[in-house]
Formats: sequence, structure tokens, C-alpha cells
Amino acid sequence: MQQRIQKIIARTGLASRRGAEALIRQGRVRLNDKLAVLGDKAAINDRIYVDDKEIKTADANLQVLLLNKPEGYITSRKDPQGRKSVFDLLPELTAGRWISVGRLDINTSGLLLFTSDGGFANLLMHPSSDIEREYMCRIYGGINNNKINKLKSGINLKPEMKTAFFKSIREVSSSGRNHWFSVVLTQGRYREVRRLWEAVDCQVSRLSRIRFGQLRLPGNLPKGKYLLLSDAQITAFRDSIYSKKTDTGIYGKC
Repeated sequence: MQQRIQKIIARTGLASRRGAEALIRQGRVRLNDKLAVLGDKAAINDRIYVDDKEIKTADANLQVLLLNKPEGYITSRKDPQGRKSVFDLLPELTAGRWISVGRLDINTSGLLLFTSDGGFANLLMHPSSDIEREYMCRIYGGINNNKINKLKSGINLKPEMKTAFFKSIREVSSSGRNHWFSVVLTQGRYREVRRLWEAVDCQVSRLSRIRFGQLRLPGNLPKGKYLLLSDAQITAFRDSIYSKKTDTGIYGKC
């Protein structure tokens, strides 16, 4: 199957689709032994060069797995304390190994992604990808508009002293001093959701990630079970990530 060159370049993470089109217009892209033009398509055996460097096209064997992580499991492969690892729940790969896309702490459940491609994992975790993560959290403590506004405007978290905030925050239900909230952020810092709530004197008693980008945790997927994404699902997910990339890839602004 042939695909447009700008789409292939965008999938490598070198530039967005629009940025790749600019590279082609600037005469910086070759298809095999000729200068590429907009509209050119490439097959799997074709070679594409950007600034005379051959690019590695998307891995045809890319696999992506979605796990419903249970509480009580760590995201590291090995643990000196002998705690259970999420990697014990995964199927074996015929080649290579699973790479986790970020982490969830031992007391957090929900959607955790794994991929067979380290480059793709790095892309998903890089701040420039600006991928939304949505969590459901049960909060204990007094909630008021002042605290909500602080969480949305930004709080300097220690020890990094970098500003963190919820992109959106919505109360789902409440009972006494227990409140369920849906929160969305685009960073993946260590225990960021819990630390943000703690900064306004609220305690997170339950936390589960339910969405990563356009991928949602299936309601019928039990904890500890996984789902292997189909080729069509991987393509749609990958395209949604690349379409959000800005025009400032490794080649600078195009």
C-alpha cells in the first residue's frame, strides 16, 4: 500500500503533516533518487531522505497494548521488595519487549499503555505531544471555588517548583466530604494528580486513569486484563498524536 510522503514523515515525529509539506516544498525531501514533490506516494520498499538523511519509516510490526492496571502493582520490571509488577500481567512478545508509556503509582489503577517500539513510547511521553490524561479521583476534604480556581490556574509543586495544573476539572458526584472528580492534565509528572490535590489540603482516596489521548479504558475490561489494539486502532491513535504535533520538529520551525 502506498501513502503520501508527508504522512510518512509525520509519523516518524520529524515534523507535523504541515511541516512535512513545507520540507517537500523547500526541496529537502527525496524519494529514492529523485526530488520529491507534493502528491508523491511511497511504498514500503521506497526510501525517503530528508536533508540527505534516510528516515526510518513507521514500524510495520508496531504493537500497542492497553492494560487495566490493578492497585497493588508497580510499573517497574523488578522490585527489591518483591512487589507484584504489571509486566507479570502481559503476554510475551516474539521479539523485543514491552515498554511502558509512563507510569502509574502502586495505589493508582486504570489505563496503562505499553508498546513494542521505544521511539513511539518516547513520543507519547514527550511534553511536546501535549497528550491529555483523564483521571477519576475520589477526594476527601473541603472543596470550594477558591481551591478549584487554584487547581486550574496552576500551583508550583515541590521539589521541582514547576507549575502544574488541571486542564479541566469536573465534579461528578459527592456524598458528605467525599467527592468524585474527573480531571484532565497533559503532563505526566510523578504523582502529579495526588500532589495537586494535596497542595489545596485535599486527600485522594481513590485514583484511576480512564483516558490517554483518544484511547479510553473499556468499561468491560476487568482489572488485571489487557487489550491488544488492532492495526486500525493503532493507526488512528498514532495519527491523532502526529496531527497534534507542532511545526517545530528537529528541523526547527518550517
